Amino acid sequence: MEIAGYFASLFIGISLGMIGGGGSVLTVPILVYFFHIEPVLATAYSLFIVGSTSAVGAVQKWMKHEINFKVAFTFGLPSLLTVYLIRKFLIPSIPEVIFQYGDIVIYRGIVTLILFAILMIAAAIGILKPQEIRRPVLPQTQGLILLGILVGVVSGLLGAGGGFIIIPALIFYASLDIKIAVGSSLLIIALNSLVGFAGDLFHHPINWVTLLSITSLSISGTFLGNWLSGRLPGSRIKKIFGWFLLLTGVFILAKEIIF
Repeated sequence: MEIAGYFASLFIGISLGMIGGGGSVLTVPILVYFFHIEPVLATAYSLFIVGSTSAVGAVQKWMKHEINFKVAFTFGLPSLLTVYLIRKFLIPSIPEVIFQYGDIVIYRGIVTLILFAILMIAAAIGILKPQEIRRPVLPQTQGLILLGILVGVVSGLLGAGGGFIIIPALIFYASLDIKIAVGSSLLIIALNSLVGFAGDLFHHPINWVTLLSITSLSISGTFLGNWLSGRLPGSRIKKIFGWFLLLTGVFILAKEIIF
């Protein structure tokens, strides 16, 4: 299973390289089901893998002048502060057993996976369903700050980068071109994830050999993703990835609730 997991790790980087998001929601399931890593620890590993991979992708986009640093930091600063506080203080305080009534026991790891499956399904629907462009309710700066906090909550609790929220926010609130939005998204995800991982360093035992091996493969995937993004229609890539996310999310939900 681990060999298959290493191959699957490539798709984390491929997704981030092609569409600036989505790869992070693959990371936790890969770590849990292929490498048998405990779900909460998997969210910590995910932050490092996604953060490092996104950082490499962001450098590639920066070299193409495809990052708006002003917008990225307006969105990113409240987001990374939120994710750090959640990983540093909230996650360690959540008990292993969340609920117990007689023989019914609900563990923290199961809740994490169920929430992750719901996140994957929501992300898939957002990718597959055509979005109507609406006039933003809030002014640009306030909207970016509030959405940044929302992404920080998602990243902090589930170890996901939140690219499926970031990119629409940058397009609609900051009026960025899709390529600039993707590059800026990678920078935000990198900052969020690595700062969040810093909050985990003294709370979890880290197997650095496994973590760095997966991260290296994921980073390799970003180069392939960047290459593919220039040769395949973006709409087709998103549709395939959306269906993959939907099926994976439904599988995880069924496995954890029914089986």
